[in-house]
Amino acid sequence: MVKPQLNIQLSDAQRIPQIGLGVWQASNEEARAAVRVALEEGYRHVDTASIYGNEKGVGEGIRDAGTPRAEVFLTTKIWNDAHGFEAASVALDASLERLNVDYVDLLLIHWPAPSQDNYVDTWRALINAQRNGKTRSIGVSNFNPDHLQKLIDETGVAPVLNQIELHPYMQQEALRKVHESMGIATQSWSPLGQGSALSNSVILEIARKYDRTAAQVIIRWHMELGLIAIPKSITPSRIRENFKVFDFVLDASDLAAMNALNCGNRMGPDPSTFA
Repeated sequence: MVKPQLNIQLSDAQRIPQIGLGVWQASNEEARAAVRVALEEGYRHVDTASIYGNEKGVGEGIRDAGTPRAEVFLTTKIWNDAHGFEAASVALDASLERLNVDYVDLLLIHWPAPSQDNYVDTWRALINAQRNGKTRSIGVSNFNPDHLQKLIDETGVAPVLNQIELHPYMQQEALRKVHESMGIATQSWSPLGQGSALSNSVILEIARKYDRTAAQVIIRWHMELGLIAIPKSITPSRIRENFKVFDFVLDASDLAAMNALNCGNRMGPDPSTFA
């Protein structure tokens, strides 16, 4: 039996499962196995990208699990070397071929790469792809407020979602408020801080309180904040563990303690300069 999970309604009325499986740094073989385990466990949201080099494995994992395509919320992303209308359009077709699907549920621009100054034309390609049925929703990843505003000003179309680095040590409160004002959902990549937050004493104390793991507490924290999280794992036991977060709730003191851990410690590149 598929376990219940919460969904977030996007501004285009599509609903995205709040917890998904991330497959960054997984090989095709690892991604195939991880996706199958996740879908069998009840996940219905998988996040990949062309640069991950594992779209083929993700598609195979979906088919291995036997889950109907319509039940899987599938995301992929356009990499920095495919910015521009034509290049992004070609890149999407290549992703669809590797995934062996007719459409994705969400297509993102992976980084703004502002030094190229081409993300608006890339965004126009995503708008076109949505019109042509190749993606249900369109969004971005790692965009700052000025990047988001430029997309809206020049195309009149706002992203439904911005996927950003967000974990207990990098909580992005200001950017989350901008998202809220623009009707943009916030999705967290590296939601566990690439594992660095799992040994935090505050989080471990909360985990003991609920007889949970540190990972489960952190994922639940993302849920309580209304965020969409995509914890990555290729270990079956951890994939299953990360999904067992729907039957407990953190109280106000827990949330306050977690929120106090924010120190602005960025682990990934700076979107303002990364190209």
